[in-house]
Amino acid sequence: MKFRRWTILCVGVGVGLVAYLGLSFLGFGPGVQAESQGFGYDPVERQYQELAHTSDPLIIGGQRLAKVAKLVMPSVVHIQSVRSGERGGQVEETGSGVILSDPRVSSLFVVTNRHVVAESKPSNISIHLYDGRVIGPNRVWTDEATDVAVMLIDATDVEAARWGDSNELEIGHIVLAVGSPFGLSQSITLGIVSAKSRRALKLGEGSSVLNQDFLQTDAAINPGNSGGPLIDLNGRVIAINTAIASNSGGNDGIGFSIPINLVRKVTDQLLQYGRVRRAYLGVKLDPNFDSEAASRLKIGRIRGARVLEVYPNTPAAQARLRFDDVIVKVGGTPVQDENHLINLVSLTPIGQRLQVEIVREGRNQTLEVLLADRDELSQRSTQPASNRQRTPSRPSVRPQSLRLYRLGPELSQQIGFGETEQGLIVMQIDDHHPLADELRLYDVIVEAARKPVANLADWDRIVSATEEHSILLKVRRNDGSRVRERLILWDTAESCAEGDQPGFDL
Repeated sequence: MKFRRWTILCVGVGVGLVAYLGLSFLGFGPGVQAESQGFGYDPVERQYQELAHTSDPLIIGGQRLAKVAKLVMPSVVHIQSVRSGERGGQVEETGSGVILSDPRVSSLFVVTNRHVVAESKPSNISIHLYDGRVIGPNRVWTDEATDVAVMLIDATDVEAARWGDSNELEIGHIVLAVGSPFGLSQSITLGIVSAKSRRALKLGEGSSVLNQDFLQTDAAINPGNSGGPLIDLNGRVIAINTAIASNSGGNDGIGFSIPINLVRKVTDQLLQYGRVRRAYLGVKLDPNFDSEAASRLKIGRIRGARVLEVYPNTPAAQARLRFDDVIVKVGGTPVQDENHLINLVSLTPIGQRLQVEIVREGRNQTLEVLLADRDELSQRSTQPASNRQRTPSRPSVRPQSLRLYRLGPELSQQIGFGETEQGLIVMQIDDHHPLADELRLYDVIVEAARKPVANLADWDRIVSATEEHSILLKVRRNDGSRVRERLILWDTAESCAEGDQPGFDL
């Protein structure tokens, strides 16, 4: 009986102890009540202790961002430049830049945007370092076609940032923008890569950025950020911030940056040659290539770049590219559009042979093109016509002083033809043109080389495919009393091969 009482007592004590500890853990019980009455319990302190745990993913992420910022910010500079204004006086420009290095160059250099330092003398450019020092550049090189500038500096106790690889970036990757927005140096903002390969952007009046392949980011970029770096979570420079799309002039969440791989190609050439040597095909590309043209050319969907014209004495002419060829691959890389093709070709090493895949009359073909220097070809194209050699592949010929338009039903009635008349109406012909004695204003060209022409595309295709240097034209003219039809022999060798049709030269 005594044993049973001891058992019951022990069990009761045990249950009571467990209950006491449980209630204490949950915030109840006499001990807790005593603490709440002023004997050492502080609920605010407990919350701070809970927040002190460093294993929270947000805490870890924030610590990583802080490490990246601390590592990179000493390499970011604030830039001020002064240049002469168009109407007199001086114009001051501010921006940012990043200090980088290259094993082939003994000095450090600052990479920024060309528009930050354009047309400013080195003596009028101030580079403000992280530690407060202000220095000037020893040399400045700029490239208008990419809006990149490189400035050699002579500074000690300065750490260069690390080059990244923009090809590794994916949409959604977290990035940091560092710079001097509105002159507030050493500012850093956070965002993601919103899009890639943004091209054909209008970057303000007078801008002539040829090589466009921008990254889009929602990291806040404002005036003054231009030239500053876009950083990945490994602390590497993966782009140079360049422009914003904004209705207010400030950040609207759409910023554009030049991928660092493109920047590095330009930087290498500026440091080596003092300029960027661009390769050249020798064609004019269609800026308005649409689904209708794609269907006519039997390529299914809009892709690649359509050739409007092939210039003589160029790699394209030697490779026998033709009008209406659609370039769909270069070196195995699918071509998205004409701007993509310009990037692929122009920054390829000069003298390299490229395999170019085209679609011609619905069939795929591969041509080999030996790329040449754009500057050399530009100089050659300025030579007198008598010094130029004829090439087997004739260019599309659109005489400079002859302006033709497609004849529509409304215009056709105005000049005395029926609604069904088709052809090209002569809207301008200069006195010095070889056909000035044969053609008149409002004449309608209905055939070329015995083939009907209903629009400019027909005209270019027929003229480009003609091997002879003389083309037979059928022309209709309304002289007020009746419509007359006559044949004209046009000697294309006497006409300028420069067209008035808009397009991109590559």
